[in-house]
Amino acid sequence: MKKIDNMTVTQIKEYIVTRQKEEYPDLIPMLKEDHRAAVKKIGQNLEKKTAARDQEVQRIEKMKSIESGYYDQGILNIGGIDEVGRGPLAGPVVTCVIILKPDSSRLYVNDSKKVSKKSRENLCEQLLEDAVDYAIGQVDCDVIDNLNILNATKKAMTDSLAKLSVKPDLLLIDALHIDTDIPQKAIVHGDATSYAIAAASIVAKVYRDNLMQIYHEEYPEYGFDHNMGYGTAEHIKALKKYGPTPIHRKSFIQNLGLK
Repeated sequence: MKKIDNMTVTQIKEYIVTRQKEEYPDLIPMLKEDHRAAVKKIGQNLEKKTAARDQEVQRIEKMKSIESGYYDQGILNIGGIDEVGRGPLAGPVVTCVIILKPDSSRLYVNDSKKVSKKSRENLCEQLLEDAVDYAIGQVDCDVIDNLNILNATKKAMTDSLAKLSVKPDLLLIDALHIDTDIPQKAIVHGDATSYAIAAASIVAKVYRDNLMQIYHEEYPEYGFDHNMGYGTAEHIKALKKYGPTPIHRKSFIQNLGLK
């Protein structure tokens, strides 16, 4: 590792960019002990950044603890399943089942609602790179109205399972039990506590959000590009003014006293 005494602040910043994260613990003390205030500040910021990353690594390891226990038993093809879109007034309920390679450990994977749009999209790409197999299930409003949202969600999950090329050895599901011969474990708040379920929630969310963008182009009055079909004040106002579209859930609209 180079000595930083004769390097300018700009050179130090450029040098840090070229270093591996494993080198930071040796580099940070050198920066913090430098006589220049600007360099000390770089060291302090790098220390905070490293601590935050270490904390995130530990969080992901904790999220993977359920899966790791099964991996240790030789159960490798674990399918995480989650849904997106149970609550909206419009659009389908979407589910994803994803089987990840055991070594997948993408930082910042979490319940999709806790992840920014940009991060979700980046993570979705990374998770699909890590996938042994995955599939999407989609159940539209007419089926939701006929079955009710709970049964429609379960149908979307079983539909997604039927599309897989690789049969899971085990399913981890966010707080539901579905009709399948595959062993399954329901986990309350699974999208925040299980890596596989959180991954499924992210992929399902990105898929559904993209679909709602398409619906927005067809029905621009309802703000689907940002409310994703949920019952915002703007959305309900548009419903009262323009009436429902073919993608609105009649049973949900009736619950709000709308026709």
